[in-house]
Amino acid sequence: MNTFKKTTLALAISALAGGVMAQSAPAPAPAPEKSPITANVTVVNDYRYRGMTQSNFKPAIQGGFDYAHESGFYVGNWNSSISWISDGYPANGSVSYGRSVSAPVEMDFYAGFKKELIGEGFATDIGVLQYYYPTSGLRTLPQNTSNCSGTSRNGCGTVPNTTELYLAQNFAFGPVNGFVKVNYSLTNIFGIYNSAGSYYPDLTVNYDTGIFGLTLNGHIGYQYVSNSQTVSGVKYDYSYTDWKLGITKDFGGGLSANISYVATSQPKAGGNYLWYTPTTNGSSLNNNSAGKGGGLISLTKTF
Repeated sequence: MNTFKKTTLALAISALAGGVMAQSAPAPAPAPEKSPITANVTVVNDYRYRGMTQSNFKPAIQGGFDYAHESGFYVGNWNSSISWISDGYPANGSVSYGRSVSAPVEMDFYAGFKKELIGEGFATDIGVLQYYYPTSGLRTLPQNTSNCSGTSRNGCGTVPNTTELYLAQNFAFGPVNGFVKVNYSLTNIFGIYNSAGSYYPDLTVNYDTGIFGLTLNGHIGYQYVSNSQTVSGVKYDYSYTDWKLGITKDFGGGLSANISYVATSQPKAGGNYLWYTPTTNGSSLNNNSAGKGGGLISLTKTF
């Protein structure tokens, strides 16, 4: 996210008495010390996380900051506007919730250790990530199999806050870089009842074309959701695959833009999407997939 240009060294060459002697110019001033704190802000036409829209296919504004110590320890916060929680109520037509639930922002807090343990360009990263969603008016019911059956696992009042551990291995081979990573949930994930122990392995690869600051991006991941349930012979398996292809343009000065296409395997149960955005109030709430394919355009500034 951040880079500093190095000061160049000037050399003075003069010819003397039948020979050539190189003379060094005065020592340059030291480069400014790299700040351990960085910040970023992004605007995007649709906030997708693991392939699923978090903003009902509408624009979002995002931003955060990071502190990285030379030892490898780091801590940070990242935030984004969202609508998926408030959009998801009422959970079904028999519950009169209207749109009274408020949850306008996602706040992520993380800390970890990142160090090149294997070799240069191969950083190992381990940490903990807390997703926090400030909410008001959220539906709350006792968390049991009666209120949170397979047909309503993501709408039974489970608090959407989620805690995950993660382990990643970065790699770099010339113009190719990326990482393999796995996240493991210590709690229910994103309001899905009885989903602790879910995990998300993924692979991201970038290729620096060396042309006009353009980098090609590729990503694939698999969100496994634990404890799938079967109700009346229908399996409610929330697990799915997501993928993303794109291109990033580096304008310099910490400014970059990205254009991507993202999609998922869009899991269903009984012909209805399990990850959905409501299109009507009270009926047919799950006929619009939150993971349908779509284009993304974003602009990011890092400081």
